[in-house]
Amino acid sequence: MKYEAVIFDLFGTLVANFSVREHEGVLMEMASVLAVPLDEFIRLWIDTFHQRATGVLPTPEAEVEYICQKLGTHVDEDKVKLAAQVRTNYTVRSLTPRTGSVETLSHLKSKGLKTGLISDCSREVPALWGNTPFASLFDVTVFSCSVGMRKPDPRIYQIATEQLGVEPQDCLYIGDGSSHELTGASQVGMHPVLLRIPDEESTDVHQIDKEDWNGPAISSLKEVPTLL
Repeated sequence: MKYEAVIFDLFGTLVANFSVREHEGVLMEMASVLAVPLDEFIRLWIDTFHQRATGVLPTPEAEVEYICQKLGTHVDEDKVKLAAQVRTNYTVRSLTPRTGSVETLSHLKSKGLKTGLISDCSREVPALWGNTPFASLFDVTVFSCSVGMRKPDPRIYQIATEQLGVEPQDCLYIGDGSSHELTGASQVGMHPVLLRIPDEESTDVHQIDKEDWNGPAISSLKEVPTLL
């Protein structure tokens, strides 16, 4: 077998990309609860992704409070909690496994491969992770908000390989191309593969790797075993 471990991205890979319409609807609902200007709220939500994804803002409530402060708006605690719950409920829905993901992970485990996850995400994801079907199928999970860095920082890949006890060159990396993740994986010595789902929309307009990628690619997670 060519590889000792397979490392996956989460959003857009193991779970489907966010629906643009649903994502906008969630932000509209949050802004409505807080009674703040929608356009400014959306702009600040997007602009604060780095703070959310690196754990600077430690809870969904802190994320909402930070944006309200930036807007110069005081919002009472109950509304902050309600807006944060809207976001958390959306994240719960977003963690629904993509068709074939659980089966693929189970197959890899049955073949004795180690499995790892590297995800750029905010704090609610690791908080909810234990309730997902994925939790028992991974040997190692590295959440950006927990380690204070995002892809393609080489250290986030190194954390995963060190915890797995494998060398980067013995790892296959599967992702949808967000955050320069495939380039980052390649630069540390992993073997990256693009997951390109036909006709799937995404809220991520910065999938640079996906646009320029000329390396290996698959159109379904069910193809992963054929790469081993």
